[in-house]
Amino acid sequence: MPIQNSRNGTLPSDSVDTQAARWPLRFEPGERAARKAAGEWPGKTLGEAARERAQEHGEVIALVGKTDTLDFATCFERAGNLARGLRELGIEPGDTVSFQLPNWTEAVILNLACAMGGFVINPIIPIYRQAELAFILADCEAKIVFVPAMLRSIDYQSMYDALRKALPLLNHVVMVRAPGDLTFEAIEAMGRESSVELPAVIDPDSAKLIIYTSGTTGLPKGVIYSHNQSRRPIWASMTAWDLSPGDTLLMPSPVTHVTGYAYGMEMPFYFGTRSVLMERWDAEEAVALTQQHGVGFMIGATPFLAELLTEAERLDAPLETLRIYGCGGAAVPPALIDRANRHFPNCRAFRVFGSSECPMVTQGCLDDTDLAAQSDGRVIDWDVKVVDAQGRTVPSGTEGEILAKGPALFRGYTDVKATQEAFDTEGYFRTGDLGTLTSDGVLVITGRKKDIIIRGGENLSAKEIEDALHTHPGIREAAVVSMPHPRLGEGVCAFLIASATDADPLTVDEIKVFLNEAGLARQKSPDRVEYVDELPQTASGKVQKHILRKTIRDIMQQEQAG
Repeated sequence: MPIQNSRNGTLPSDSVDTQAARWPLRFEPGERAARKAAGEWPGKTLGEAARERAQEHGEVIALVGKTDTLDFATCFERAGNLARGLRELGIEPGDTVSFQLPNWTEAVILNLACAMGGFVINPIIPIYRQAELAFILADCEAKIVFVPAMLRSIDYQSMYDALRKALPLLNHVVMVRAPGDLTFEAIEAMGRESSVELPAVIDPDSAKLIIYTSGTTGLPKGVIYSHNQSRRPIWASMTAWDLSPGDTLLMPSPVTHVTGYAYGMEMPFYFGTRSVLMERWDAEEAVALTQQHGVGFMIGATPFLAELLTEAERLDAPLETLRIYGCGGAAVPPALIDRANRHFPNCRAFRVFGSSECPMVTQGCLDDTDLAAQSDGRVIDWDVKVVDAQGRTVPSGTEGEILAKGPALFRGYTDVKATQEAFDTEGYFRTGDLGTLTSDGVLVITGRKKDIIIRGGENLSAKEIEDALHTHPGIREAAVVSMPHPRLGEGVCAFLIASATDADPLTVDEIKVFLNEAGLARQKSPDRVEYVDELPQTASGKVQKHILRKTIRDIMQQEQAG
């Protein structure tokens, strides 16, 4: 019998109701037994791996933050104290623990504590504001959230004070690196004095992580992983990139993204690497950290590689310890990869492809400099097919939608109906991305079916921005598309039809203020606005956004030429 779930729908009969049907996970019939037998899911949780690492290599440095350095033994001890402190606050196995933190070591300790205590961790991107937070925290049923009091221009404490009125399940807001009624340090102290016992065994098929990604519907989707899947993409990279314990990673990507989360926070405990966490990206600092710590590999979006390379060229710094740079998350110009491989003498830079649902489908092309720049990498540890509009597999080299399945695939969304719609009848996940696949497994991304703007590696929903713009009395109609951006890969362009022809058009700055007051992150504000009399539409009334994207590209090219 399939599992009935209150979140709209059912899951296949081999799904596991691991936590009182709160987060039923999607497994293909017989999949768990087959992947376990094949060694793809060894069943070792992050907590178990961290315990072994602390016992065998306790004095080895695991994390380097801006203000602190932690070894494996310290990480494990602090995480155990924090997990027991959470239990003292009434957090039970299966409860959701959220955090909205930058790349601080506290985030790593918290994630490890949740793995040890059987709690579900929910990372939230630090730029998110009220509109996103209200939905995410309610959807994942967060019982407690860890935040800074103030970070840059965002007053988190005041924001969460206002949010809690509409979130009855959110019992605690914890201040990190700041005073408050309840602090990170206070919970650790509670755990040191606690006699509560943590679970001796955590089901590796239980929900471990809920991470949110923007969808074309405008609402974020809660992507669920169990313990088994969270380890698998890291294992694939260790193998494909010939990494070893002791290799050092510089992590500029937010640990609230699937890449920063897996590689920055979990890789050290599973495989003995070291993470140098950057709280905020700065190219000059990245060069210095690479030289200081002998950084061997990096994974990050296009702007990070572009600016790291420019700074290294300016300083005539070859960064000789750097061997690997996996670049993805936004459009990656082939010339950038070629330039990086010329400047860094011992490094292979390459493009990679993945998403929050299917991380690291490709692991680059380390054996071919041309393919490293011209393709999105070789498929490793995944089954991938490319299909036409009718769902039929197309011949090698033919463009179509990319579908994928494998041991690192997510286990469904928090909304079961969305899960049902995301998979085909063979259990492949519909990525929504268009591309070609060669007979020897090299993938090239050619476009996206999803209406997503990737701004500096950050996925932005065009519909969410449009929905907010449509609430302004001065805007009759809005269509938001991506546009070329010299630094971030893609920017946000809004094509607007004004409500009244005789009214002064809204400026970009006025729109930014309006969207900020609506609770949207400032990164979602348009970089440019174009006023039009009408929007191109199909016969059925659907806006033809490919025409708008071409229009803004042409306008920008003309401006640059003239």
